Amino acid sequence: MPEANDALSLAQRNAVTELLRIAPVVDRLGDLFVAAGFELYLVGGSVRDALRGELGHDLDFTTSARPDDIEALLRQFTRGVPGAAVWDIGKEYGTIGARVPLSWPGSAAEPGPVGDPGDSAADWAYWLIEITTFRSDVYRSDSRKPEVAFGDTIEGDLVRRDFTVNAMAIRLPDREFVDPHHGLADLSAGILRTPGTPEQSFSDDPLRMMRAARFTSQLSGPGLRFAPHPEVVAAMLAMAPRIEIISAERVRDELSKLVLTDRPRPGLNLLVETGIADHVLPELPALRLEVDEHHRHKDVYDHSLTVLEQSIELERRRGHAPDLVGRLAALLHDIGKPATRRFEEGGKVSFHQHDVVGAKLVKKRLRELRFSAEEIKHIARLVELHLRFHGYGEGQWTDSAVRRYVRDAGDQLERLHILTRADCTTRNQRKARRLRQAYDDLEKRIATLAEQEELAAIRPDLNGDQVMELLGIGPSRTVGEAYQFLLNARMEHGPLGEERATELLLQWWADRNA
Repeated sequence: MPEANDALSLAQRNAVTELLRIAPVVDRLGDLFVAAGFELYLVGGSVRDALRGELGHDLDFTTSARPDDIEALLRQFTRGVPGAAVWDIGKEYGTIGARVPLSWPGSAAEPGPVGDPGDSAADWAYWLIEITTFRSDVYRSDSRKPEVAFGDTIEGDLVRRDFTVNAMAIRLPDREFVDPHHGLADLSAGILRTPGTPEQSFSDDPLRMMRAARFTSQLSGPGLRFAPHPEVVAAMLAMAPRIEIISAERVRDELSKLVLTDRPRPGLNLLVETGIADHVLPELPALRLEVDEHHRHKDVYDHSLTVLEQSIELERRRGHAPDLVGRLAALLHDIGKPATRRFEEGGKVSFHQHDVVGAKLVKKRLRELRFSAEEIKHIARLVELHLRFHGYGEGQWTDSAVRRYVRDAGDQLERLHILTRADCTTRNQRKARRLRQAYDDLEKRIATLAEQEELAAIRPDLNGDQVMELLGIGPSRTVGEAYQFLLNARMEHGPLGEERATELLLQWWADRNA
């Protein structure tokens, strides 16, 4: 098979190039561990990414050394190196972490800022090293946390890893390639298999079923579509309920990684088709049964995935990094439709208030998945606002309406721009062009008004202290009502100035007490 041979040759060339790039770090670490009587291997995702020519600054190793020995050797490795650090946060699981500047040893890279481990603003300037004792993690039927057992051989460590493409290693410092489960062949062919039986792998750690979905998306690219082996899919179908023993935090993290890939659709489809989504995000498969009233050739599920894809494209075009909040809002923006579907006369289907209902469902589901309060607030707000633009193209909004749109969006305005634009999935090119032009016009009006009025910081022309002084009252609910009246006047008429605002306030007060 010439194509397979070409893929293998490319992977091998990639690995040589990447190993030369990281040699100053891995060779010295290998020498240090071997001299102390231990084995050390570059392993897992680091080997996989090296073979793909995509190795970053994160380097994963496994070793025969126990955690205390790893920590002692890493402290020796980093001693006297400016900006280097060692941490033992994962010690109970056999993992010790370290950081050394890219400029040391032997690299031409310039050192960057020093920051805390895991701080993304600083990490780009460092090799981030994690070394873990040979191990296997096993879940019992009633446990949400893995039981950690340390091993003694690289073969035993690799056979308990999730997938063959992550079960390859490079022995250091002699760089011997260790691939007992043919991971390189699977990587080249685009196949996701488990080293042992999928049933045993998913029993050891059920989260691996979600990782299968993530890798299906993450490893696919323009030139290669990754797909799980049929045996993996069959095991996921049979074992889907077992995902419920995994903690909400781990499920959340794995779902987030999937949504943040360049092509999340294949992985999300796999979660839905195997029934995993029924247990972790049931609102998503529920959309398959609903017909989108605007796009009768599609169901709402397919529409939602298309909106997610279009939001990712807009995210890139507008110069943004991958955005979890914006992507989850795109994926979940229509989850209120199943609960609000109504059949109208003439065969029409309506989903009145699905934006409001959807925002409530988002809050409930994301709280259960332990997303942060800030993430939940922003995602729910975007879902609630995603229909606000509709109608703009049919009638000219007043400046007041534009101000309210901006104020209601608050600091989520850019995300709302992306979501609203992405929500157009019609195949009617004239309609799509009309909606696009209407939103272009709205963004221009927002920019113009923002220049004139600082829209993002709209406040009434009088503050609370001035209101109390003018009305002769103390702190009370009435002050809030007066403040809201002035804010509405500001939104309706634009900047009023203190004199005009005072006139309106006193008139409001007189009418209230008449």
